Amino acid sequence: MNTILEAIQKSAIRIKHAIDVKDIGYSQEQNSSGETQLQLDIQSDLIIEEELSKIASVHTIASEEKEHPMTLNEEGRYFIAFDPLDGSSLVDVNLSVGSIFGIYDGGFSGKRMVAACYVVYGPRVELVFAQDGKASLYLLQNGEFEYVKEIRLNAKGKIMAPGGTQQHWAPYHKAMIDSFFARGYRLRYSGGMVPDLHQILLKGGGLFSYPGAADKPEGKLRMLFEVFPFAFVFETAGGKAVDGKGRVLEKIHAHVHDTSPCFFGSSEEVEEVMSVYAREQ
Repeated sequence: MNTILEAIQKSAIRIKHAIDVKDIGYSQEQNSSGETQLQLDIQSDLIIEEELSKIASVHTIASEEKEHPMTLNEEGRYFIAFDPLDGSSLVDVNLSVGSIFGIYDGGFSGKRMVAACYVVYGPRVELVFAQDGKASLYLLQNGEFEYVKEIRLNAKGKIMAPGGTQQHWAPYHKAMIDSFFARGYRLRYSGGMVPDLHQILLKGGGLFSYPGAADKPEGKLRMLFEVFPFAFVFETAGGKAVDGKGRVLEKIHAHVHDTSPCFFGSSEEVEEVMSVYAREQ
């Protein structure tokens, strides 16, 4: 696992350099969602593929930017799903973006997840790696990632990051979000999953939500690349991750790009979500 973490760190340093110096214009390609890819999306995807291909223990990789998984080493043990540059459309307005990694043992499944990692490219480059019951924060300093601290969520937070288009929310979901704000929760939503969730983690807690809605009944975020990794991180840090019906990591996907509604946060906020959704569904 250390070699995988080292490969992710090397990838992050190279991606940060690409963000700083490369053309961020649109390519002529589209990803599996039909979204036109930025050149940075493609470059970041290739960087991670190159670094992970050097590791014998990596069996298969799957990327949000590729339609199908790619087998690297038949004798490998780990399956790694990643979003190479989440929120890349925010780069041109100089907001933070990130990379997300889910590490699975023997196959892609929430129940097989053994580690998760994400990187935030902002004023500082920070990396969070979750494994064996510990979520560790690292900071890029002088070309190397240095350990900073372990991240632990409070039982209750103060931040609210509500995703999705409000006009398509179910009335009970809107009422729930409005209720949180009426109790003094602060809105913190950039449109970038990584920086928004990172803020909740480092500020002690709160709730990130991306529900199923009229326009996207199964949510927008991908299970293998985004939902499962952050669910693992939040649970490791003492929080919870659900889809409104149950624990996210117990969900079964049929296709590598399947999506899911998701709610990540401190235990009290997530328990309230489950209570509201149990009454309405």
